[in-house]
Amino acid sequence: MKKVLNNNWTLVIASIMMISSCNKVNEDDEGLPFFNSYEFTPEWINPDSPEYAKIHTIPDFSFTNQNGETITKETVDGKIYVANFFFTSCGSICPKMTDNMGIIQEKFKDDNSVLLLSHTVAPEIDKVPILKEYAKEKDCISGKWHLLTGDKEALYSIAKKQYFAGDSIGYFGKANDFLHTENFILVDKKQRIRGIYNGTLAIEMDRIIEDIITLKKEG
Repeated sequence: MKKVLNNNWTLVIASIMMISSCNKVNEDDEGLPFFNSYEFTPEWINPDSPEYAKIHTIPDFSFTNQNGETITKETVDGKIYVANFFFTSCGSICPKMTDNMGIIQEKFKDDNSVLLLSHTVAPEIDKVPILKEYAKEKDCISGKWHLLTGDKEALYSIAKKQYFAGDSIGYFGKANDFLHTENFILVDKKQRIRGIYNGTLAIEMDRIIEDIITLKKEG
C-alpha cells in the first residue's frame, strides 16, 4: 500500500510539473504580458478574449521636450518606448537611471521605431533650457530620447494614474506627493504597458533590450 501511495504522489508531482511547464511554454509563445493595474500583475491576454479590448493604454498627453518641441501621443503612435521619471538635480537614483537609459539608446540609436521618454518630476525647476543642458551632458540623441517637462499636475497624473509609477509597487501617496521611482516602463506600439524594470540596475537593461526585440516582432 505504501508503495502504491508513493507512486500516486509521484504521478501527482509529475502532473503538476507538466502543467507548470506547459503554462510557461504558453506564456513564452504568447510573448510579453500586459500590465493593467498598479499591482503590476502580469496578464497574458489572447486577442480572442473579451478582455483584450479592455487592456490599459496610455491616454493622450502633451509635454515639451528639451528642444522646446511638443511631444504628444501622436509622437509615440506606432512606436515602442521606455518611460521613466527623474529630475536633473537628483543626486541619488537619477544619475544611474540616466546612465542605464543611455544603454538602451546606444542599442537602438539607429532604430526609429524605439523611443525614450524621461519625464521630470520637478517641472518648476526643470524648464526647457535646463533640460537642454542636461541632454547635452548626457548625450541624449535629439528625436530619440525626449526629456519632458510641462504642467506638474499633468505630469504627476500620468505618472501615478497611467504608468502606475508610485514610489513603490502599489503605493502612491497623495496626488501631489513628490514622486521618486526607479521604475522603467516598457510601452508597446499601441500604448500598452508590457514590462516593468528596476532602472537603477544595468543588468535589467539586458532584459529591456530583449523585450523590445520581442515587441518588434509583434504585428
